[in-house]
Amino acid sequence: LSKALELSAAYRGTAFLLGDVVKADDAYTGAHSRDVVELAVAVADHLGLDGRSRHLAELTALLHDIGKIGIPNTIINKKGPLTAEERALINLHTIEGERLLSRVGGLLTEVGQIVRSCHERYDGRGYPDGLVGAEIPIVARIVCGCDAFNAMTTARSYRAAMSPADARAELVRNRGSQFDPDVVDAILALTSV
Repeated sequence: LSKALELSAAYRGTAFLLGDVVKADDAYTGAHSRDVVELAVAVADHLGLDGRSRHLAELTALLHDIGKIGIPNTIINKKGPLTAEERALINLHTIEGERLLSRVGGLLTEVGQIVRSCHERYDGRGYPDGLVGAEIPIVARIVCGCDAFNAMTTARSYRAAMSPADARAELVRNRGSQFDPDVVDAILALTSV
């Protein structure tokens, strides 16, 4: 048991170290990832996920943007709309995140597989694999919704932040298309306070 706890602590420590690498590369992305962790863990708890899935939600939320470290900050922080080529490059970050995390091995390989699915849409129109509904791992569906809510309520170089009420309304508009309905309901319950 002590070896298992030690290994779990090592994976968690590695994940937080990688999170710090993301933050050093791009301060917004690093802070955003930490904020998504808090909401994702709360949603996992709200949905009654088991302890292992909750742990996966924490690590996936922290590392969902790790693949962006290979994308130039000029693209990530671009003030105007992205070109088709820039959008295609951004869309590769989930695959790159999976690749990077698989190199660490162990539990982070599984986290990488989930990171790959964090931009899938509930209706199957997401990327990179076009997964639909329950084909998308529940942790990826949670991180997708929490990521979007946090992104909408945070100012970026290319747009102002939405109010939490407007972001919640956007989640409702995309409930069942972009986002898992249960995840939307959990985010609404947790952010309406």
